[in-house]
Amino acid sequence: MEKIGIIDLGSNSARLVIVNLFADGYFMVVDELKESVRLGQDMERDGFLKPQRVAETIKTLKMFRKLCDASGVTRIIAVATAAVRRAKNQRSFLDEIQASCGIKIRVLTAEEEAVYVYRGVINTMDVPKGIILEIGGGSTKIVYYNRRNILNHVTLPFGAVTLTGLFSEEGLKPEEVAKKIEEFFIEQLKKVEWLLEIDPDVQMIGVGGSFRNLFKISKMVHKYPLDNVHNYTMLTEDFMPVYDMIKVLDLDKKKKIKGLSAERADILPAALAIIKSFISFFKFERFIMSAAGLREGIMFNQALPITEEKPISDVLNYSLTTLVKYYGVDERHVEHVVNLSIQLFKQLRVLHKFPRQYLRVLKIAATLHDCGQRMKFYNHQRHSCYMILNSNLYGVSHRDIVLAAFTACCHNREDINAYDWARYREILNEDDIEIVKRLGIMLRIAESLDRAMSGTVKSINCDILGDSVIMKTEVEADATLEIRNAMLASAEFKKCFHKNLEIL
Repeated sequence: MEKIGIIDLGSNSARLVIVNLFADGYFMVVDELKESVRLGQDMERDGFLKPQRVAETIKTLKMFRKLCDASGVTRIIAVATAAVRRAKNQRSFLDEIQASCGIKIRVLTAEEEAVYVYRGVINTMDVPKGIILEIGGGSTKIVYYNRRNILNHVTLPFGAVTLTGLFSEEGLKPEEVAKKIEEFFIEQLKKVEWLLEIDPDVQMIGVGGSFRNLFKISKMVHKYPLDNVHNYTMLTEDFMPVYDMIKVLDLDKKKKIKGLSAERADILPAALAIIKSFISFFKFERFIMSAAGLREGIMFNQALPITEEKPISDVLNYSLTTLVKYYGVDERHVEHVVNLSIQLFKQLRVLHKFPRQYLRVLKIAATLHDCGQRMKFYNHQRHSCYMILNSNLYGVSHRDIVLAAFTACCHNREDINAYDWARYREILNEDDIEIVKRLGIMLRIAESLDRAMSGTVKSINCDILGDSVIMKTEVEADATLEIRNAMLASAEFKKCFHKNLEIL
């Protein structure tokens, strides 16, 4: 395993992530440090990075270097984006960093930056056709893709920091500034000809710190139960009240908003104005947020170099495999339980009548059902539930994550706690309880049929005869333990499916 550090030096903030690279193409973020350096601030006048901003940045990079050294990082990959790319004193700035911090920074071209953002999104989201809006401090990137291929991209030379500086005129009310930014951004969009040819069924994906702050505010407003910004869907009708509230406030009042970072309070209205313009231009009714962008694009390229040529084909499976390796659960047992669960789902379809999408939920639960043992064996199903809810799963909706978590909780004689279920009423409904119970009993039987974790039961063939379900097992050794354990689920099976259970 190799440990690397990735530094992203943006126009607004500098961020370090420390990543463990596993030998077989997987990775996990293990530490992070972020500082607001405002490197691009006040550049509009003469194109030079200002001495105060440079000094603050170097101070921050020295801290990053210290943490990397203390953490055993063997390589540092440092990139800079819009502010440094446009700076007239770029060379002296980079030389000073090299001399004082021992860090060599590569300045990304606008195209390289857009491609890294795209790779971060496409390898973590299951959205077949999308248009990515990434709002940085000094630039705004738009990437249009279909069938996992980039069709077009553009980098507009302004972002939340630069627009805030450009339109901070004396005497203007905050809402008037926001209106000016909206009008300006719409005019810039009209100049990009290929934007006028976007398919109407494309989905909007938002990337960057402003979207993360927007999620935090929306989470507070709606009492949303998950902390995971990735794959969070926000309706335009929910976005507009937030925008209308923030754009009229002065800075002191904005800093008091729960969920809004004080460091970003002054530039968030400009970012929200960009989002408002983008939504209006394309008439989007909703948009999805991605927590993965440029840094994740670099991570994927480092862990799995083939992603430079083509993206991961199965995002969810890659993400699940990463967690299996990270949690250290038995991979052969996991694979066997997943296969048996899939067999049960397909052979009992006439009883449960679930559409195929729920097979994904069962697969997540079956893959991670034992991860809670990393905390404690006793009641590990509850810990597995918690870990699924709080794992950074890619390629799956928040609803499916919650359903999978509760399904995993049911795999070891655990019933659904009404209080816990009520916490997720924003995502689930009462009918979902029966779905979880039925998926949970299938998982419980599948896991029981590999009780010795030896793969004794190779396959299952279910016959539904009258008021009974007869499961015939194909075994390669004595399966008394497995069948006896699985039969302990017969009472719950009858409650769920109204059939007696026999296992042969």
